[in-house]
Amino acid sequence: MTFTHAQDHTTRPTLEGRFGMSASTHWLATASAQAVLERGGNAFDAAAAGAFVLHVVEPHLNGPAGDMTGVFVTAENPSTPVVLMGQGPAPQGASVAAYRAMGLETVPGAGALAAAVPGAVDAWLMLLRDHGSWPLADVLAFAIDYAENGHPVVPRVPATIRTVKDLFTQHWPSSAAHWMPQGRIPEPGELVTNTEYAQVLRELVAAAEAGGDRAEGIEAARREWKTGRVAQTAAEFAAAPHRHSDGGDYAGVITAEDFAGFSAAYEEAVTIEFRGYTIAKIGPWGQGPVLLQTLKILEGFDDELLDPGTEAGAHTVLEALKLAMADRDTYYGDAEVPLEHLLSEDYAASRRELIGPNASAEFRPGHIPGVQAVLPPLQEPEGAAAGAMGGGEPTVSRDGETKGDTCHIDVVDRWGNMVSATPSGGWLQSSPTIPGLGFPLGTRLQMTWLEEDSPSALRPGQRPRTTLTPTLVLKDGEPVMALGTPGGDQQDQWQLLFLLRWIVGGHTPQQAIDAPALHTTSMPSSFWPRTWEPAGAVVEARLGEAVIGALRRRGHQVTVAGDWSLGRLSCVVRDPATGVLQAAANPRGAQGYAAGR
Repeated sequence: MTFTHAQDHTTRPTLEGRFGMSASTHWLATASAQAVLERGGNAFDAAAAGAFVLHVVEPHLNGPAGDMTGVFVTAENPSTPVVLMGQGPAPQGASVAAYRAMGLETVPGAGALAAAVPGAVDAWLMLLRDHGSWPLADVLAFAIDYAENGHPVVPRVPATIRTVKDLFTQHWPSSAAHWMPQGRIPEPGELVTNTEYAQVLRELVAAAEAGGDRAEGIEAARREWKTGRVAQTAAEFAAAPHRHSDGGDYAGVITAEDFAGFSAAYEEAVTIEFRGYTIAKIGPWGQGPVLLQTLKILEGFDDELLDPGTEAGAHTVLEALKLAMADRDTYYGDAEVPLEHLLSEDYAASRRELIGPNASAEFRPGHIPGVQAVLPPLQEPEGAAAGAMGGGEPTVSRDGETKGDTCHIDVVDRWGNMVSATPSGGWLQSSPTIPGLGFPLGTRLQMTWLEEDSPSALRPGQRPRTTLTPTLVLKDGEPVMALGTPGGDQQDQWQLLFLLRWIVGGHTPQQAIDAPALHTTSMPSSFWPRTWEPAGAVVEARLGEAVIGALRRRGHQVTVAGDWSLGRLSCVVRDPATGVLQAAANPRGAQGYAAGR
């Protein structure tokens, strides 16, 4: 069957070719990745080059001291998806007891107390060492050039700086000096540089060139990142008290030893089968299994109930997502998670039975025999905050609080290597910019709870439950798609809509990206101050008045966002039978792009 909103006219074409495809949330990252492919690099060289460019051109969405997760396959082993784990843990000085002793009830959303150990750079370097083919200098040349010689800044960067300018000028002088030189916010399109970060990258290149052969050199660059000037400077700077998003002034607890003690890793992907496709995700230390649980619940419904563009389909999708999200917030974490049970057929069937004709306003995690259900605190927003919850893409407040801004990149090459990666954290508004480095620490620890018995509690050496959740899709043991999106708690929700429309509804990739989006807010936010909106749903206006009105009559508390305001999906596709490649990217915000031939 063909789902609704499969328009003949799309905002961009679904690109097709045989050589290689790249797609990301910024055209300069996409073009850089594609340039690597054109010059003989593989998908891993290309994705890494694009990712370091994203540090420079989307500093409000990710940074070098942030984190990333990826899912990839190699041409040599195409049937085995692998997780690239670049999520650093809580520092050794970060614990529930320590933060409670400071008078905190939640981890602040901005400031160094929210900093996990940076993981993104180490993960990209490890991937390059093991699966790339280019010298590090060539991979980083694109980012170094944009950082040293400038790039035209996209409008959202100045807008973000303008939102937090009072915080910068009054409390974070190093950020004001870096992002507002001479007190002036750059204009959209103005050439901006980050020479301090360019120097950091040049130091990594120098370490690599002095470190031996290609693999040994990249390993030397990893050591330089984790034990050299970056680690020492960041730890010393974070130790000075500074303003956090709750209004308090605290010193960070991260140390140079925390930097040195972390290493990125490879993990086995978590997979399920859905309508003949294998969907591969990161584990329950992130939110990746939310997509898998929701698909398992939805698989038992007829196809007409899976179309997000209809009243019945949108209702069914929203209710299924609420159930999976409730399990996420009750059971997921960097701990022993009963994932086999959560993804079982019987469990999905029991959850499916809870979906009725009306919207649920309850928080309903499932029952798992022998496992204690630790419910998260459920706090509803007040006043203006309530209306802000449904405002489309995640936003930044004046105190630096950020709800989920992120970036994404996908690459497939002519040999069949494929990678989907979602870098995030270390936003320019996360915490004060570190002088000499040109970037701040991240804030991923805001996703931990200060409740000792929670599987997502703040614990030294354990990873916060990240929202970063790229996806790889296989069919008959061959990779066919890499996809992902920014969006915090909405990432798997928007990817679900895409997969339903592409796998079940007959949409082309670009049609699936262009179609109207929606998501639920009926779960505790992963971002400070961790509020939820019972029965809340956000929809793009293009869903139509008839469907929106029907959802409200069913009890959904609907917030109508702009026509083109939800989701920043991108994807690359490969047909194993013909070798034909495809790519598509999101038009919302006029920033994401796909390229290829």
